[in-house]
Amino acid sequence: MKTLKTWTLARVLDNGLEFRVEDRHLFTILVLEDALIRVHLRKDGAFRLDRTWSIAPDGDVPWSGRPRESLDGFALPSFSLEQEADRITLTTQTLRVTITQPLALSWEARGADGLFRPIAQDRPTGAYMLGVRDHAHAHFLLRHPGERVYGLGEKAGPLERTGQRYEMRDLDAMGYDARTTDPLYKHIPFTLTRTEGAGTVGLFHDNLATCWYDLGNELDNYHKPFRAYRAEDGDLDYYLSWAPSLLEVVKTQERLTGGTAFPPLWSLGYSGSTMLYTDAPDAQARLEGFLRLIDEHDIPCDSFQMSSGYTSIGAKRYVFNWNHDKVPDPKGMAHTFAEAGVHLAANIKPCLLQDHPRYDEAAKAGLFVREAETGAPERSAFWDDEGSHLDFTNPDTVAWWRANVTEKLLDLGIGSTWNDNNEYEIWDSTALCQGFGKPVEIGLIRPLMPVLMTRASHEAQVTHAPNKRPYLISRSGSPGLQRYAQTWSGDNRTSWETLRYNIRMGLGMSLSGLFNVGHDVGGFAGPRPEPELFVRWVQNGIFHPRFTIHSWNDDGTVNEPWMFPEVTPLIRDAIHLRYRFIPYLYSVLHRCVTEREPMLRPTFLDHEADPRCFEETDDFLIGRDLLVANVVEPGAVTRSVTLPQNDTGWWDIGEGRWHPGGEGLSLTVDLSSIPLFARGGAVLPLAEGLTRADASKDTNRIWAVFPPPPGQVGESREYSDDGLSANALAENHRLTRFTLRGETETISLSWTAEGSHRPAHDRITILLPQSETRRLAVNGSDVRSGESIALFP
Repeated sequence: MKTLKTWTLARVLDNGLEFRVEDRHLFTILVLEDALIRVHLRKDGAFRLDRTWSIAPDGDVPWSGRPRESLDGFALPSFSLEQEADRITLTTQTLRVTITQPLALSWEARGADGLFRPIAQDRPTGAYMLGVRDHAHAHFLLRHPGERVYGLGEKAGPLERTGQRYEMRDLDAMGYDARTTDPLYKHIPFTLTRTEGAGTVGLFHDNLATCWYDLGNELDNYHKPFRAYRAEDGDLDYYLSWAPSLLEVVKTQERLTGGTAFPPLWSLGYSGSTMLYTDAPDAQARLEGFLRLIDEHDIPCDSFQMSSGYTSIGAKRYVFNWNHDKVPDPKGMAHTFAEAGVHLAANIKPCLLQDHPRYDEAAKAGLFVREAETGAPERSAFWDDEGSHLDFTNPDTVAWWRANVTEKLLDLGIGSTWNDNNEYEIWDSTALCQGFGKPVEIGLIRPLMPVLMTRASHEAQVTHAPNKRPYLISRSGSPGLQRYAQTWSGDNRTSWETLRYNIRMGLGMSLSGLFNVGHDVGGFAGPRPEPELFVRWVQNGIFHPRFTIHSWNDDGTVNEPWMFPEVTPLIRDAIHLRYRFIPYLYSVLHRCVTEREPMLRPTFLDHEADPRCFEETDDFLIGRDLLVANVVEPGAVTRSVTLPQNDTGWWDIGEGRWHPGGEGLSLTVDLSSIPLFARGGAVLPLAEGLTRADASKDTNRIWAVFPPPPGQVGESREYSDDGLSANALAENHRLTRFTLRGETETISLSWTAEGSHRPAHDRITILLPQSETRRLAVNGSDVRSGESIALFP
């Protein structure tokens, strides 16, 4: 690659500036919002790929992609310019960017005091590089002391990324080490850099080709400390955002990439799964037996994710093929599950093995990604054989897929899809995709294919049940996946280390705009977990948006709630606790969808003023109001917790005791311990006796009131609807807002509700912590702890 140095101002645009670089390339700076600026480079004046599927400020993009030139969905505010001989400065209400010779940008942001402070700076000794004979490119920035870098989605190791090197290249990394393995399943080229005293910078490189981030691992004597983004192909096209807080930058990124899907309420329930059931010769009997076992062991459950063994011929898997020896009556089986109130999701894969019964049909119809030279379907390694990947940039493929999802699954009563093994490991980067009429090489859009696959499944489900919110899950993808599906961290390896580092992996995805996430509880690959590890993994998993126990253990055993009789009561208690928190989790999900806030939150996201929250920790928040401090070490008898600093303190939910924010605690724990703390001033909506995440069965509501200290006020909310309707957010829902005030002798709870939805319960039980002795008034009337009040006049 060659370093780009010289520039001249070519044009002042309505929305920014255009420069001619090295007398041949176009370098453009566009003002999208006061705190969001886009920079892109067009080699020889043209984009390598003239479309994007990642940028969707209006909620989604056309199937064929959004024109890369489009500025739709942005405010496009005015800006001012200052020009000198070798320097141009562009200023918005919030950001200031200065372009200097040789080509480099420096960035400043306006603080609350009105002064501009530096927030980012390109490396002055070579900031941009471009391939001479190809489209490889690179972008270099200086590193500064005190910066903390987060993001990049699903990555192994510490949550803070400084000093590490990462690759974006989707892989089926079965049995990965959650501390060290890289790359993994997803392509999320987005970082957040928290500066030393000047807010947070978001940097999103809109490129789906394989790329690398070096965040301080590399040193070069000829340059000051730097960080690097390098890509093997595609376009240099990045979006720089800024905000005083990390949270606001996260929200900007989620909006930029299209928002988050709103799945049904039951998606928050426990979901069973295992490879073994559908691999068994009597798969239908094993699957239906799961229903008997959850009843026998009193395990609440809402769904089951069917692994791909139901499609087998011999030892291999063939998407949309039912093995009727294993599953004689799929429709009858789906009916049995529906009668039990357990939803089915079926595993589907985007690659047809070369001996698939329908391979020739798909090849003749031109549905596969194809070799550039011959036009024949590409062949890649897939599931112990070779196969060809379906091309979801071909409308005929999309139609074929939708028809098969409908006929082979939805019409049988299996209402949800598990879009799996969709990493598209096609290593011939020149293989061609139809590109919706404009052919494009697979190397430019590999991580887009799982997104389009999931979108096709989503459309099939919406068409089949237009009045219900769909549920989908996808393992792989790129920014935009969250518009359609939930995701998880793939095929993890069973170990204590995985339990700990999966927490960080989920938080990394959440900071990167993927909010509805989880992990395979108990570990997917490797040895089966010992009883203690299994208990701790379940106790942790119940506080993640996706709660699924899934496995393919080396010894052929199955991770199930009842797998170790000696600890089954603890597993049962943990899952029942999950269902107690379903109303709170649903309210957190609503806030996630409507206000772009992560469900899983590192403690520093809400407590940036507390430096201890930036230290390495296993603690996290689910929503704003619940601090989870699970035990993740073997043989633990104590658990240290440093409560985030705030003005309202924290209530130990188990002990019913209040602690001031910032206090360090050493808790005595045993195998039953699940340390939880509620924010002072919060009201947590809880269920009682719920065994299905079904709004019609949610007949007992508790408002757990956690008062603030005297002189402090807390606000929180509860969201409810029927759990299913597609129009719930627009029409039939109920949103209750709480204000909780603390005084020396009294606590005042006021609440108001809006919306037409009438829940299955008409009374509320008020609960106070055991040690709280102040008088409580609810909307002006005295109420005792444990007393029931009417929800409706």
